[in-house]
Amino acid sequence: MSDISDQNGQPDATPSSASGFNPADSFPAAPVPASSPERFSFSGRGSEYFRIWIVNLLLSLITLGVYSAWAKVRRLRYFYGNTTVAGTSFDYHGNAIAILKGRAVAVVLLFVYHTAFNLSPVLGLLALAAMGLAVPWLIWRSLQFKLYNSSYRGIRFGFRGSAGGAYKAYLLWPVLSVFTLYLLAPFAHQRIKRFQHNESRFGTSHFSFHASVGGFYKTYLLGMGIWLVGFIAILLAFGSSIVALASAEGAGAHHGGGLSFLLMFLSVYVWSFLALPLFFTLLQNLIWNHTRLGEHRFASDMRWGRTMLIMLTNVIGIVCTLGLYTPFAQIRLMRYRIESMSLQPAGGLDEFIASTEAAGSAAGEGMTDLLDFDLSL
Repeated sequence: MSDISDQNGQPDATPSSASGFNPADSFPAAPVPASSPERFSFSGRGSEYFRIWIVNLLLSLITLGVYSAWAKVRRLRYFYGNTTVAGTSFDYHGNAIAILKGRAVAVVLLFVYHTAFNLSPVLGLLALAAMGLAVPWLIWRSLQFKLYNSSYRGIRFGFRGSAGGAYKAYLLWPVLSVFTLYLLAPFAHQRIKRFQHNESRFGTSHFSFHASVGGFYKTYLLGMGIWLVGFIAILLAFGSSIVALASAEGAGAHHGGGLSFLLMFLSVYVWSFLALPLFFTLLQNLIWNHTRLGEHRFASDMRWGRTMLIMLTNVIGIVCTLGLYTPFAQIRLMRYRIESMSLQPAGGLDEFIASTEAAGSAAGEGMTDLLDFDLSL
């Protein structure tokens, strides 16, 4: 019988799907439940890192910088190994010889550049142009090296960007920025971050970057605007007294004018140092709040006041200890930056990792020779 009947033998009042209508179509599909945000954590300690830092420093000095490549590997393995999300830390697999090769290339380029300028200004300009053409390619290779040698849960990261894309991001837009008196600097910055994030991948899953050019201009204008307001306030506070003392006669007046000018200069320096953390905070939040891995989102909630306090006390500590507080300062700032971030999964994170693992673990196989290079400046 062609008609569908209910239990009483009556024709079903619900239209058949054969007629082109399905009752389920009138209701949206149930969304895949999102997992709770996974906060990044950092377990590094200043006392532990101090031992790594001091040994790295001493051996780099003794070997005239040669050991610095191995020092970088030790440092990155420590930071990666102490950075955790969803209960698992990251791993770094970089080869110190590859880093040393990159640094040797950088040293040779700088030597050629300085030698050429000493011989002739024309040769110096040609060497500068050659370096400018080489740098985007070197950065491209370095990005490949860094990402391929980073992993999470045994799955490698990767970078698929082309050399042409690197030349646009690291040469074309910065040069145009210079010729426009840096009016295009926010635009160039957005293009660089878009290239870096859009071309990065984790296993078979690709990152994507969604921050707009307008967002970068707003961040630059806000950061520079706040600095400018403070700068003008300092000029107004000290300017009138400096002018009055400068117009007065006598050695005491000139001495007072010089002292006021010095205080004004120091005030501008301190204000610039306090305003810089605002710019860093705005940038990190802008970049990571608009970055995704597949459908999974990242979030950053850094706060200016906390960043400023950390950076200010770090500088005081480094100055008062003649530099020995440096590793503690690096750990403090790194901990705050990392623990301000979280991963907001669109679904089950374990299922996502499992689906990525099969192809992702072997995605870079056979590329070791190709990527055996790191600029590492």
